[in-house]
Amino acid sequence: MDESNRQKGGIYIHVPFCVKKCAYCDFYSCTDLEKIPSYVQSLIVEMNLTADFPLHADTLYIGGGTPSLLKAEQIQLLIDAAINRFQAAPDAEITIEVNPGTVNAEKLAGYWQAGVNRISIGVQSFSDASLDFLSRIHTADQAIQSIEFARSAGFDNIGLDLIYGLPGQTERMWQADLQTAINLTPEHLSCYMLTYEPGTKMENNLRNGRFRALPDKDVGRLYDFTVRYLEDNGFYQYEVSNFSTSRQSRSKHNQKYWTHAPYIGLGPSAHSLVDNRRSWNVRSLEAYLRKTGQGKLPIEETEELNSRQLMMETLYLRLRCVDGISILDFEKRFNIDFNRCFGSIVSTYESDGVLEIINNKCRLTRKGMLFADSISSRFIDAI
Repeated sequence: MDESNRQKGGIYIHVPFCVKKCAYCDFYSCTDLEKIPSYVQSLIVEMNLTADFPLHADTLYIGGGTPSLLKAEQIQLLIDAAINRFQAAPDAEITIEVNPGTVNAEKLAGYWQAGVNRISIGVQSFSDASLDFLSRIHTADQAIQSIEFARSAGFDNIGLDLIYGLPGQTERMWQADLQTAINLTPEHLSCYMLTYEPGTKMENNLRNGRFRALPDKDVGRLYDFTVRYLEDNGFYQYEVSNFSTSRQSRSKHNQKYWTHAPYIGLGPSAHSLVDNRRSWNVRSLEAYLRKTGQGKLPIEETEELNSRQLMMETLYLRLRCVDGISILDFEKRFNIDFNRCFGSIVSTYESDGVLEIINNKCRLTRKGMLFADSISSRFIDAI
């Protein structure tokens, strides 16, 4: 393909393997670790089959599951294959998700040498009691040690994932987690509210009365505290759940999802979006291995996104971002008058103090971010 026709986009590689399933997680995963070697080879086969896609990668994200169950040599194979097949930029952001219970200093040094330049560590909490409730396999001490190992290995772009809104969690308990994270000087923090996804073990335990969820008003208070506390400590919110110390340390890959930039997903259940066409792979390791073994793309289904669908997703995704919606770009892309379509909604939410128009951008206020989903639904209903 002519290089001039290639779009800048991202590559996502899903590694579905886990030591055990976390009680709150609804991502596709499996525990058959013996299949890792054959899976790595199948990923390379899928890359070869998708190499004609019009994509010039400037981000590569290896997520899961638990990618850190893979050896450094296996990560090296995947990175080299992706760089070669998708003409990755020399300065591409290459991220790997890490579970503290599956790494040591040697493995993290190996990832750095393999070309990984950004690491996302699934800490979730620095409280052993909270980690036990979340059914994580690591301890608080292991979490701290993994961060220190990553820094010693050479990583200068470290992100930590934390979860809040656990049953019985107080502001003081959550502050302790945040302060421990801040003391470890990461460049990025992702702070997610605990959600109870249908079909998960945790949601089943909640329905059966084994614990009580933290009331919504208390979760809301923790959210507001999170934003204020992190800002006071040099972390600035750029999306509902994401905070960074600078624009440079924001996740370039995740921002592609929020802007409809093209990306290719590899592995079972992974999604791709190229030229307004979304596709997703089979949600089964066995089916994935079988199809790639036959030299076939493991795609389960494909859909063409029409203008209305793209507009709906843009409203939902951009209102979750601090930068909000560029009104001029929105009008140009969808050929509509923003004020005529959404003016009354904007006026109502401006009066409520949850939305503002600044520099021709429609964005949620800090207060409004807590209601991002319901506010975006009102906009979508007006289409």
